[in-house]
Amino acid sequence: MERRERKKSKKPLIIAVGGITIVAAVGGYFAYDMWQKGQELKKVEKSADMFLEHFSKQEFDQFSDSLSDSSVKQSGYDKSQVVEKYQTVFSGIQAQGIKSKDVKITKGKDGNFTFSYTLEMTTPLGNLKNLAYKTTIKKDGDRYKVEWAPNLIFPGMSGQDKVSIGVDSAIRGEIVDRNGEGLAVNQAFDQVGLVPGKLGDGQDKANNIKAFSDQFNIPVDEIEQKLKQNWVKPDSFVPMKISFDPITTLPTGAASQDKTIRYYPLKEASAQLIGYVGMITAEDIEKDPTLSSSGVIGKVGLEQSYDKELRGQDGGNITITDEQGAPKVVVQKVDKKDGENIQLTIDKNVQSQAYNIFNNRPGSAVIMNPQQGDLLAAASSPSFDPNKMANGISQADYDAYANNENLPFTARFATGYAPGSTFKTITGAIGLDAGTLKPDEEIAINGLKWQKDASWGNYFVTRVKEASPVNLRTALVNSDNIYFAEQTLRMGEDTFRKGLDKFIFDEKLDLSIPMNPAQLSNEDKFKSEILLADTGYGQGQLLVTPIQQSTMYTVFQNEGKLVYPKIELNKETKTKENVISSNAANTVVTDLLGSVEDESGYVHNMYNPDFSLAAKTGTAEIKDKQDTLGKENSFLLAMDRSNNKFSAMIMVEDSRKNDTATNISKPLIDYLEANIK
Repeated sequence: MERRERKKSKKPLIIAVGGITIVAAVGGYFAYDMWQKGQELKKVEKSADMFLEHFSKQEFDQFSDSLSDSSVKQSGYDKSQVVEKYQTVFSGIQAQGIKSKDVKITKGKDGNFTFSYTLEMTTPLGNLKNLAYKTTIKKDGDRYKVEWAPNLIFPGMSGQDKVSIGVDSAIRGEIVDRNGEGLAVNQAFDQVGLVPGKLGDGQDKANNIKAFSDQFNIPVDEIEQKLKQNWVKPDSFVPMKISFDPITTLPTGAASQDKTIRYYPLKEASAQLIGYVGMITAEDIEKDPTLSSSGVIGKVGLEQSYDKELRGQDGGNITITDEQGAPKVVVQKVDKKDGENIQLTIDKNVQSQAYNIFNNRPGSAVIMNPQQGDLLAAASSPSFDPNKMANGISQADYDAYANNENLPFTARFATGYAPGSTFKTITGAIGLDAGTLKPDEEIAINGLKWQKDASWGNYFVTRVKEASPVNLRTALVNSDNIYFAEQTLRMGEDTFRKGLDKFIFDEKLDLSIPMNPAQLSNEDKFKSEILLADTGYGQGQLLVTPIQQSTMYTVFQNEGKLVYPKIELNKETKTKENVISSNAANTVVTDLLGSVEDESGYVHNMYNPDFSLAAKTGTAEIKDKQDTLGKENSFLLAMDRSNNKFSAMIMVEDSRKNDTATNISKPLIDYLEANIK
């Protein structure tokens, strides 16, 4: 009995175990099936990814492994013809930046996979997007391949269809000065080049190339490299250079043709301000996908700032046609829109005069109408020829610019400097309004150096001219650092900062010239009384661009009102009222007349009895420690007091080496006095 019971008890166990075995087998089958399907999907996705990657990189010669042979043959092509078709179409429309989106792969009941995606790209007509594609991926041997048809080139194509492009190029808007004179214009010049078939052979060819090289200053190896380009045929015109000078004779094998280019009539005189254009690059398109794949774009300066308005929009269409050229489908159509002209406040003649005073010295000049805010000139020296940058610069010329220690590409009018003693005008005005500075109070100052007390250690404030006693007028005329250091300490940091906060420190100007906001100090508070004193006479941690200086000093020609600068002529003038009182403004600017009118004044060389000019010189010294000879930057602030029609802020870097702003500026001031109405 007992034994039978044991046997019975085992039977259900065997059945149960058997049941588990069956379930495990079924579960294993499903798991394997899912794994197998997953592996299959991965292979399909890999084929799709490879196809799209080759497409995006325009590696059409790599398509062979991705396309189904039978589908290519069924479409009336072989694989080499498919490659050639893609290359012809996409090079013909100058496609760039091809990207795929919305990629989907789904398996159908027939076991094949539906493959859909959209493409976008950049053409000479701009951004072309939402091109929807759909095909099948099938197993071909041990691989999965894309079923190809012409509609995978462009949706709507079939058979031996072609793709044509017609471009109606937009005319780039011009940049003109306040009188309509051109600063960046479209102008026709001679483009010189060579016709290979007319150069002769052997030594004759070499001699003719050498003659062309000598006449147009192009290296022989550069000429020969251009003649070897794939597209060049014996009767081709191979462009070499734009000639800005009239051509009277040409060597054998050379030819010329008219070409309209971007031209900058002022050349070096306005290069950093106006900037220049260059060919659109892949990097440009990456930043702005709406760009076309051809044409030019502003690279620096106002050409860059106003590029969107100036560039306009090329018009035209990309069309699928049948084999005979009859249109079937318009892929892309854009209406042409010419660029806008931009009229500046700049006066072309003032800009030239401002640049010419430097004679390659490093410096800048900002000329402003202090009542309207119009920038009449913003010149920086040394400079570069923007025509070379825009129309093909030789490596030697570029290296000369790049290796110039005086940095010709730098826009010094928009670069921050310690403003030096011109800033004393603002310190004086704040002190007057605070009541801590009494204009007629005479302060005894002895010697050429001073410190508050022994807590300053070895640090002294120094001055150039010994005079005692000193009042506001003599301190401004003699540019007395010690006087303004004492006055700044007398008013204290809170009062000083409160007065400066009314100006434009840390404020971004609404001006299409990139620059950092004016800086008062590295931190919200001065770390010491020494730094407070140094700031009062224009040094310390101050960083103010010449344009920002010109802006701040407008208070002295506007009864205490600050007038913001503008560069577009039709833009509204912006102002800030009551930055300083009219009494402070008039007191300071009247005292500055002495710098010009007094025989001992620092700007007496510009005195003209028929014209009232107020001026303030400034020197900012940059050095590592006291009692050493540092680099000095020289400033001159000159303000018309006859009619308040102009102010000039002129700066020369390293003035011990390059002369002072005051010494070089008389021709410019004379011009402004005679011509600014």
